[in-house]
Amino acid sequence: MIDHEKYRAGVYSEGGRVWPRVDCYGIVLEVRRDMGLADWPEWVSARQGDGSMVEVAGQWFPTLQPCEPEPGALIACYRGSLLKHVAVVVMDGKELEALEINPKHGVTRLPLSRLKRRFVRVEYFK
Repeated sequence: MIDHEKYRAGVYSEGGRVWPRVDCYGIVLEVRRDMGLADWPEWVSARQGDGSMVEVAGQWFPTLQPCEPEPGALIACYRGSLLKHVAVVVMDGKELEALEINPKHGVTRLPLSRLKRRFVRVEYFK
């Protein structure tokens, strides 16, 4: 179980990997650490803005195990065939939700169905 209150302090920072200044992949790493899950590479130089995160994802995602939504799973969000965003699955009571961070809204928790509506395709990995 994670402390959802902690994540309210998150501040979006492109390329951020040190809490509380994180980007969308940085918050995935932080939540996974808090859940006691295996560490993943930090990809410190990977940025959404310059396309390097798309390149990293193309090489790294095939090494991950696709899964159904479960706590700690990475949510890969696509527009067309391009990765545009990542988030992480968390448990809120009895419901699975997405936890994400972005520059416009900061940290948000929302139902998986609502996140899925924003993208053409959503995949889950563990």
